[in-house]
Order: sequence, then structure tokens, then C-alpha cells
Amino acid sequence: MKLPEFDDQLILSTLRLNIRKLNNDDAGFILKLLNEPAFLRFIGDRHVRNLEDALDYLKKGPFTSYEQHGFGLWLVQLKSSAESLGICGLIKRDTLPDVDIGYAFLERYWSNGFASEATASVKGYALQVIGLPRLLAITDQENAASIRVLEKIGFRFERLVRLSADEPELNLFTVEASPG
Repeated sequence: MKLPEFDDQLILSTLRLNIRKLNNDDAGFILKLLNEPAFLRFIGDRHVRNLEDALDYLKKGPFTSYEQHGFGLWLVQLKSSAESLGICGLIKRDTLPDVDIGYAFLERYWSNGFASEATASVKGYALQVIGLPRLLAITDQENAASIRVLEKIGFRFERLVRLSADEPELNLFTVEASPG
């Protein structure tokens, strides 16, 4: 399967993290992340079971989003070692009125502030650089850690939503761009 080649284009840099476009070489990491117990529980089973599935996920998800919208899910790496920690980025879903922020990190990197650092940076990029007037976020109602991250960086609970009729209700959070 021939996939588009994306370079390691750096999108954002924080004190401890680099956030860059995903590329074909990240398939092994994606395979691992999408099969972590917390990912399966709180985000869902993406049916990624091998490297070919991971490449297909990258092609149909992040790579297509990069081409269509100029943004998508990006890889989060430690600056000091280039070790991959998770993904964080922007998603335009047909079922939501505005772009939402999405993120997932390997469980071994939880409770280190990496999710807050990455999502705060992506939030700023979305509102200030891209110029989105409003940004959404969705979480499983039982995902207390993710809810804390969103509230910490300024998101506010708005209401419950369903992405489709047969899916469970999710928390919908919003944040508005600052005027001026």
C-alpha cells in the first residue's frame, strides 16, 4: 500500500515537548497506542491489530485530515529524547459543528503534565494561529483524567452529545477565542 510521505514537520514546541505531523514511520507507535486498555475503554476500538492496519488508520485519519483541513492529529514527543508519548491535535468531525481537540497518551506517561502541556499548546494554536472562534472537546463521561485536563486548560462543560444514534452520550466541552 503506497501512502503519502509526510515529513517530520514540526507544528508546535513547548518547554518539554515537540508536536509534529505523523508519518509512515509512526505506524508502530500508533499500533501500540490504539491498543492500550485506556484507549480502548475511553476512545474506542479502532480495529488496528497490525502495522498494515496502523498505516491504514494513518492514511484514512491524520493524513487525510492534513490534506483536507491543514490540521489533524499530531505526534507528541519528548524534546530531550524524541520519544513518542502520545497524539494530540485537531479533528473536524461531520457530526460536530466545530473542530474538536483530541488527545491520547501512553498510560506510562500519565500524571506528568504532558497531556495538559500538549493540549494547552494545541488549543492556543487553534484559536490564535488558525483563528478558530470556538474549539470543542469530547470525553467519555467516566474519563475523569481527561475531564481534569480540559478544565485545567480552560474548557467548560456545555452538554451531553452523541456522535451517532447508536453511540453512548459523551461530555461536550467548549472554549471560545478571546476577543481582540
